[in-house]
Amino acid sequence: MAQGAQDVMRNEFVTGLVNIHAVEKQAMQLMQRQIERNRDYPEVAARLRRHLDETNMQHERLDKLLSQFGAAPSTLKDLMMQASANMAALMHAASDDEILKNTFANAAFENFEAASYESLIAMAEAAGYQDALPPLRQSLQEERDMAEWVHDNVEMVTRRYLELK
Repeated sequence: MAQGAQDVMRNEFVTGLVNIHAVEKQAMQLMQRQIERNRDYPEVAARLRRHLDETNMQHERLDKLLSQFGAAPSTLKDLMMQASANMAALMHAASDDEILKNTFANAAFENFEAASYESLIAMAEAAGYQDALPPLRQSLQEERDMAEWVHDNVEMVTRRYLELK
């Protein structure tokens, strides 16, 4: 592969790592806000706590990958994504059906994260970054597992919401 093409692939890959780093910061804020407010939904809070732990590990894996490429996260992107998470949490908290809105948003968000990791894996494979594949695949699996859990529990959350009404 020509040096110019390799440079483009590296730049795109690093940009993707920086972007998902910021998305994971956003996810941390979203989960923390939801955990604080999920007293009536202990199963949801427990799964969010577990995924928050996974997200912290994903964040560490991303920091290591960025370091391996001589790059750093974008403080501005991280802060902006955290702020947007807190705004979303505030908007949902003002709703009577906060848990439903959070559940729907979580379903979309987890699938967004999974797609981001799928894209990064494709980039890493195309560029020959074999060392990046295991941590990215681990994060992808964690996101897929969480997306599946949210999907599988929409009915439970909805029924619990109705019971509490």
